[in-house]
Amino acid sequence: MTQELVFDEKLQSAKNLAWWLYIGHGASFLFSLGAFSWIPLIINYIKRDEALGTFVYTHHSWQIRSFWWFFFWMVISVALAFTIIGIPLAWLIGTVAWVWKAYRLLKGILDLNDNKAMPV
Repeated sequence: MTQELVFDEKLQSAKNLAWWLYIGHGASFLFSLGAFSWIPLIINYIKRDEALGTFVYTHHSWQIRSFWWFFFWMVISVALAFTIIGIPLAWLIGTVAWVWKAYRLLKGILDLNDNKAMPV
């Protein structure tokens, strides 16, 4: 096997894993509002270094950042929901965070399929 062929196989394997992680984040997002996204998140952290030097590395970072920002805004939303005045604001923040996360997941998987790196 040539070195280029081995690299192509590793790249394809890394790309497939990133694709499945997008699916895992998306399924968690749809069925539990992201509560179980910690499972693909851990895999992102473990496998990200194996994709170092490829465009797939940026997809792991994109998924990790998407998780933590969504988590941050949902914590703010839930905290606001415990105050009477904050309930409408909590719904607004939660809705915007949900739409933002959906956009990030869709953009990520589409760019992965097009072999594009994500912005760092």
